[in-house]
Amino acid sequence: MNVFLENTPLKDNDICVVLDSSNNGFDYPIHNHPEVEINLVMGMSGKRVVGDSTENYDENDLVIIGPYVYHKWYGDDCLLKDKKTYRVITIQFDVKLFSNSLLMKDSFFSIRNLLNESSRGIHFSGKTFDKASKIMIEMTENKGFDNTISFLKLLDLLSKASEKRFLSFLDFETSSPRVNNHRIQIAYAYIMQRYPDPEFKMRDVATQLQMSETAFSHFFQKQSFRSFSDFLIDLRLGKACKFILESDMTISEISYKSGFNNLANFNRLFKKYRNITPKEFRKKHFQNVDFTWDKQVTPWQFVPADAVKNDIIKPINYSTRILHM
Repeated sequence: MNVFLENTPLKDNDICVVLDSSNNGFDYPIHNHPEVEINLVMGMSGKRVVGDSTENYDENDLVIIGPYVYHKWYGDDCLLKDKKTYRVITIQFDVKLFSNSLLMKDSFFSIRNLLNESSRGIHFSGKTFDKASKIMIEMTENKGFDNTISFLKLLDLLSKASEKRFLSFLDFETSSPRVNNHRIQIAYAYIMQRYPDPEFKMRDVATQLQMSETAFSHFFQKQSFRSFSDFLIDLRLGKACKFILESDMTISEISYKSGFNNLANFNRLFKKYRNITPKEFRKKHFQNVDFTWDKQVTPWQFVPADAVKNDIIKPINYSTRILHM
């Protein structure tokens, strides 16, 4: 799949940028960027792509996306044709913003955890959506330092939200639970090393930790909030999705490389957990990816991922209203 790289308007001295657009269209490619993004869509329905997730959204949508997670929102063709009024507010910032001495304090722990988890894309709903959208709308007005406070309040709100769910299974190992338990860390590391082996079983990890299978099963469930078998299937399917989207390997080769013992079992589990076959998944994500990058509204905003970095020209102006903070 041809994923483009976005040249965001974030500057070195910015805390973040707020992009505010109304009825501006969805004429951009599936893309990614090194910045974290919070995207709010109001008044439009359509399809959303985040990593290996493709879902329909309805009227209002709020998602945080981590660095280099590819994504795109599509507007409903009928609503766009009828000139339905809608608004999109996007906040982009550098993840390294929270690596300085002040922001490494305990008060920012939940925000740092949110940013780690954003590598899978997180969708917010309910009261969290209502409160967050209000803050983001207020941030489109130039209120000076008050906007910085609002930005931190927004991140704090999202980091403590219960009305949320992960969207993508890609890079699953980066979102393993952050725990201080030494034994579970050893277990995770061993699983990541052995998961491609179709003969890999729970007893192998239990033996590694010098525990009985029963004791390890209860231990893993308590630490990971899921069974070992569910964790392993999620991990293998996530890796399979990544191979499907980022390589030219056949489905059979991907099945083997992801740790499944045969193609039929892989297809069955993929269909069960993704509600789509691997071939349909690949076809679905490869549709509508053509983008004439040298004729876009803002020249050089989106460039091919294989473009030489030194040759990339950063846009001077963007077609969206931008507020630098």
